[in-house]
Amino acid sequence: MGDKKYFVLMKGGKDTSQVFASKQPRGAALKAASRGETDISLRERGTKRVHVFSGWREQVAKPKGGPAWLPAKVWKANVKKQRVDHL
Repeated sequence: MGDKKYFVLMKGGKDTSQVFASKQPRGAALKAASRGETDISLRERGTKRVHVFSGWREQVAKPKGGPAWLPAKVWKANVKKQRVDHL
């Protein structure tokens, strides 16, 4: 089950200390967007690929089957893939 990949968040062409683990780059981008990132560049560890996304988050009503402790409004992350750059 070693199909998890690690993606390093890049800012201004430089790596940051934030690393997101996911099977696909979109999953990692959603994690970054949920933290409020908008211009998301994720370098895939072990390859020369940089996945570029635009991300945003919006407040939506909590899901119907949501637990009682969840607030009435929750943040929902969205991403749109722009391109893949090669280093």
